[in-house]
Amino acid sequence: MAAGKDRARGNAQERERARLYEARRRFHASVIQRRRRDNLIAGVAGGALLLAILGGQVAYYTLGPGAPDPTPSPSPSQGPSQSQGATPAPSPAPSESPTPTPTP
Repeated sequence: MAAGKDRARGNAQERERARLYEARRRFHASVIQRRRRDNLIAGVAGGALLLAILGGQVAYYTLGPGAPDPTPSPSPSQGPSQSQGATPAPSPAPSESPTPTPTP
């Protein structure tokens, strides 16, 4: 009769160990799955952040205050507003005082 109790106790302990082992194995598998998911989310978010930064830089330097000021290009033809009664700019009149010369 004592052998039956020991065997039953041993089977119960084996079942408990197997249950704990299976629980640890499932927990470990879920941790690996969660890490993989988190890494994927972080990669996608990081890529989106880089694209947003790049887009912001492009927009700032092409449209915003970082854009260079357009320089007027000389046009070979004169428009109608200059040909109708426009007077040329007066040339500077010579002054009576001599211009200073820099000393060597």
